[in-house]
Amino acid sequence: MQNWFDEYAESHQNPVNKAIHWVCIPLIFFSLVCLLLEVRPVADFSLASMVMIAVLIYYFMLSRTIALGMLMVYLLCLTGAKIWIISFDIPLWQMALTVFVLAWIGQFIGHKIEGKKPSFLKDLQFLLIGPAWLLHFLFRKVGIPV
Repeated sequence: MQNWFDEYAESHQNPVNKAIHWVCIPLIFFSLVCLLLEVRPVADFSLASMVMIAVLIYYFMLSRTIALGMLMVYLLCLTGAKIWIISFDIPLWQMALTVFVLAWIGQFIGHKIEGKKPSFLKDLQFLLIGPAWLLHFLFRKVGIPV
């Protein structure tokens, strides 16, 4: 896991880019969960659940701690989606699509400032490493080993 974090960090040195990532990565993750919640290929089982099972298996192979943390993040996203649905008249998918697009614009602005291409252009696995990279900083701050 640390090797992935080290490689990811190479293109995330600029403080402005890092700050943008702290906002945009969680927003992208949340919006993606919300969008996938809207797709139900199997009755009462969303595409979000199916994708998250695969993602959690991937994380588990790298770090049990990160996998459990990302499960908690996913559950927070589900809670946020449910709160959105009961609190607002704007459909979940519309909010999620808007947030998704704006957050990706933010990411690319951050990388323009950084002067380096996004890591996922080198390896798509970095799309999953980004959220874990942020989580590992939170874990480290409270003394949880990754």
